[in-house]
Amino acid sequence: MTDWEPLFTTPHATGRRRGRFVVADLETPHRVLSTSVVSGGQVEHVRHLVNHQSCEGTGHDERFRVITGRGHEAYHADVCAELGRPANDTAVMGTAANMNYAAVATESDRELTITSVVTAGVQTNAVCAGDPASWRETPAGVEKVTAVAGTINTILLVNVPITAAALARCVVTMTEGKSAALQRLAVPSCYSADLATGTGTDQYCVAAPLEGRPPLQWASPHMKLGELVGLAVRRATVESLRWQNGLEASYTRGLFHALGRYGVREATFLDDIAPRLEPGDHELLRKNLKAATYEPMAGAAAHALAAVLDRARHGALPPSSTHDAIVQHAALLAANLAARPERWPEFRTRLHAEAERDPKALVLAAVALGWQEKWRS
Repeated sequence: MTDWEPLFTTPHATGRRRGRFVVADLETPHRVLSTSVVSGGQVEHVRHLVNHQSCEGTGHDERFRVITGRGHEAYHADVCAELGRPANDTAVMGTAANMNYAAVATESDRELTITSVVTAGVQTNAVCAGDPASWRETPAGVEKVTAVAGTINTILLVNVPITAAALARCVVTMTEGKSAALQRLAVPSCYSADLATGTGTDQYCVAAPLEGRPPLQWASPHMKLGELVGLAVRRATVESLRWQNGLEASYTRGLFHALGRYGVREATFLDDIAPRLEPGDHELLRKNLKAATYEPMAGAAAHALAAVLDRARHGALPPSSTHDAIVQHAALLAANLAARPERWPEFRTRLHAEAERDPKALVLAAVALGWQEKWRS
């Protein structure tokens, strides 16, 4: 169809985009492993891999009722009918992410080529494996169904045959690549104080041709196949998040990105810190909030403090020295924000004296101290 935008072409597949859809058409028989409701799991008859925007990210209750009202199988058929493709030959993924932000990454080594196509959103649904769940599946159905926005959907294409076991291992390596992208961007979980490893609704389609050469058997990161899978998925995930959520790596340096999972959030920050500042200092901070909270040395200290708080929370530091370690890094935040690194010992003593043991309270004390001392002679 001429109104589709080409995304990629390989000897075995072509990718295209139009409106709310990204489609990978498999030109030769493939072994496919996917999360699709229809024709999901491992199959060999699927010929079309579809990613589509099924709803808007927030408050799209009417669309949620459309998806769930007649059942997911019926909705799958509706999507395929809109595309003019057979429902049984098509694997479908849905997301609130915009298809115009789909990122394509290709990695090659000799005759081996990996193509990854990712859409990603993490602002309201990022999760760390083991976080509290929002759903429970029972014999009677699903309890407490909650519409959430944010999904990382991945189409992964291998251009040579691989064994069924290697295809399954690709899913492990692909998932690790996705988590590595989130780690690089320090994406926080929306449900705990941990960093995210994915979202609660991630989906995938992984495919490799059935014929062409003896199949590759190993897809771990120790092998070139695994390396390329990890690289392609990591790169495409980072690029998609850059466009969908504005997660440019340099923007993640800020105070709120580093410490938001410990309660230091932009929406309430000025109100939270007001009791700790004189009115003039508070107004000056309000007028210069971005400059202060994105200051690179202060941002570096904020990320260092978050790392120490993580280690303390996970029991990696002796209880006798945990508080001192946290206060030392809070003092570094204050000294860097004040542009007075030489006053770190003084700030450490002053923050210890406040005996703030709640992480959010300690951060607020450190920022207030650093800000009010920045322009004092």
